[in-house]
Amino acid sequence: MATTGGAAQVLVASNRGPVSYEVREDGSLRAKRGGGGLVSGLSAIGPDAGALWVCSALSDGDREAVRRGVGEEGVRMLPIPADIHADAYNGIANSVLWFIHHLLYQTPLEPVFDAEFRRQWASYETYNRAFAEGLAEEAAQGAAVLVQDYHLCLVPGMLRELRPDLRIGHFSHTPWAPVDYFALLPQDIRERLLHGMLGADRLGFLTRRWADAFTACCAEFADSAGKTQVGVHGLGADADFLRERSHRPDVEERMAALREEIGGEGDRKTIVRVDRTELSKNIVRGLLAYGQLLVDHPEWRERVVHVAFAYPSRQDLAVYRDYMAEVRRVATEINETYGTPGWTPVVLHLEDDFARSLAAYRLADVALVNPVRDGMNLVAKEVPVVSDEGCALVLSREAGAYWELREDALVVNPYDILETARALHEGLTMKPEERAERTEKLAAAATALPPARWFLEQLEALQDLPGPQAS
Repeated sequence: MATTGGAAQVLVASNRGPVSYEVREDGSLRAKRGGGGLVSGLSAIGPDAGALWVCSALSDGDREAVRRGVGEEGVRMLPIPADIHADAYNGIANSVLWFIHHLLYQTPLEPVFDAEFRRQWASYETYNRAFAEGLAEEAAQGAAVLVQDYHLCLVPGMLRELRPDLRIGHFSHTPWAPVDYFALLPQDIRERLLHGMLGADRLGFLTRRWADAFTACCAEFADSAGKTQVGVHGLGADADFLRERSHRPDVEERMAALREEIGGEGDRKTIVRVDRTELSKNIVRGLLAYGQLLVDHPEWRERVVHVAFAYPSRQDLAVYRDYMAEVRRVATEINETYGTPGWTPVVLHLEDDFARSLAAYRLADVALVNPVRDGMNLVAKEVPVVSDEGCALVLSREAGAYWELREDALVVNPYDILETARALHEGLTMKPEERAERTEKLAAAATALPPARWFLEQLEALQDLPGPQAS
């Protein structure tokens, strides 16, 4: 399907786009706009840049918008069939690639690469091909294409065959698996994934560690990275947005409500975590470490509250539903074991509420960010930016953010409950002046590469290359 292309000079491709649609009762469509680093980045290049966002129509509303020809300027939604998307997104991207890169498999039992896996893999290829063909149709001659994340690993290679004139980049928002874990995948699947990635002129990763893991996999399974350049771009927090947003009236209302839940007439300290209920976020061990703190230091009973926000994630997958149930169970057990009529040790919220998250950031004395493995973890960067009084950061060495924040964080092994409990105690007992000084340094490191600059840095690096691989 070779083509000379359309009019777009800069294209972004991602599973989820900047807008979604729902069908109202009267049959009309309502658009809901999102935010994030990619939105900021595309805005930063200006309205005259000829930019286009190519994404998947995810919902019935999205697919209806495509059918009616309704859409936002600068966005093209691909009407990929719902069953193909489900196989590609849940069956492969979230149940295989996510697990590989985050080292989540219980290897005595999984993975199992059987006929059903092969059926779903065929859908993943179909889904990636739809993106490659859509991008090929829309891109102007010599345009820059920035493909996003593990959902679209095959797109660069497929697009290279269709449009050798394009400058193609791919950015991984996740870790990359080490060689021994990547080797769990069948040989032909490993080769197809690497071939797909290496179709790009330039690959971006959040940390040097993830970039090195990728190049090690290439050396082991694909001879080399060929002509593909590999770069590191550590996505930072958007300080201006966060500081403005965190002082709006709805956040002030949430702060008042949280203070009431915490109780203690303002004398209690808070340990805050804000996560999706994602297996890699390690929420259960965080709760166990808090329980251990109450055992090791009973003086903290009635004097501290763990404010834990565990927002729903991938609840259409049974393993995620089971994990959320375990989070609830452990939190309930701690409250039943240690709680008193005037003190609830764990304040657990499971409904997503961004304003309430910002309120918790502002109130936090200690922030707990303890993933077993995380590409970056923006919560670790956002809390120091928003904190009112300064906040001690307990941070897993397995978060990508560790490499930028380790000097001023309290670093823990995410599997070590006792060490994490000790770090929580250290954070709670830290002197105010030390906490304030650390928070200032953390905030500076966290905002070194804000979202718009992060995006533009990648775009400029891609456009500055000598030329597409085919040339």
